[in-house]
Amino acid sequence: MLIPTLETDRLRLVPPTSACEAAYEAFYTDASASQHYGGPLSAGQAWARLATDLGSWHLQGFGVWAVELKEDQAIVGTCGFWQGKGWPRELTWWLLPAARGKGVAVEASCAAIRHAYQVFGWQEVQTYMNDSNTVARGLAARLGGQVIGRRLFPDGLERDVFRLPPPTAA
Repeated sequence: MLIPTLETDRLRLVPPTSACEAAYEAFYTDASASQHYGGPLSAGQAWARLATDLGSWHLQGFGVWAVELKEDQAIVGTCGFWQGKGWPRELTWWLLPAARGKGVAVEASCAAIRHAYQVFGWQEVQTYMNDSNTVARGLAARLGGQVIGRRLFPDGLERDVFRLPPPTAA
């Protein structure tokens, strides 16, 4: 499967490859950075997450992209779509701490959402997160997300489900 590359003014969303290993390890082994993503994990578990992210494209036809800064080709996180067995499909993202607070997550998310509506032909893009993840809830709001319900998830937690509209700007 050919995984597309998406471009924005400052970013490239590129297929995950072994070149992303250092970013995955830095994120997932950092307890604070990865607290809402099941971390901290070992280096081996971070590698398994990278392999899973790549495998999603081949098994499901969608997945996450690695977020690369155009200015220096640094991989600073991921953004795209995830759907575990028994879970609803969602927009997901993570960024290394140094890349946060600069609009990278919004820019990457808008590109991924636009792709989902225009290329994948999805009728709806959703996201969800733990209630305690106020940063992600804020990003969902900045993306125009509206709570469309609350759902019990396979891990036993209830979460709000946000519908994310197509981005208005090109």
